[in-house]
Amino acid sequence: MARIAGRNGSLYMALASAGTAEPVAFLSNWSLNFATDKIDVTAFGDVSKVYVASLPDCQGQYSGFYDNATVQMYTAATDGVARKFYLYPSTSLATQYWFGSGIFDMSIDGAVDGPVAISGGLAAASVVLKQG
Repeated sequence: MARIAGRNGSLYMALASAGTAEPVAFLSNWSLNFATDKIDVTAFGDVSKVYVASLPDCQGQYSGFYDNATVQMYTAATDGVARKFYLYPSTSLATQYWFGSGIFDMSIDGAVDGPVAISGGLAAASVVLKQG
């Protein structure tokens, strides 16, 4: 396996819960965080803390530039509906990606000396799996 640059990454997201996932335009950054809750089960006499694994979680972040041609991210952030997403680390490796259903948030920020930017997060609404 080779190292890859992030410049060909892409986030696809469905506009509606049952819709077809479409690329989100003008994004420049993404992240996914996989973590498992740990339950403290330390008992009398243990010589250190002891934990057991609970449920896994997946949350992510994205950021980029505002696209005035679509309401895709705004709709996702305001309707409260979980929707399909696909996150490609590189579209040149189209057989490798993460996918699932997520609930999205969005923030928008503009400044006189910079672009209008968007950012937000996603929280898994289903199991998030890796393909490839």
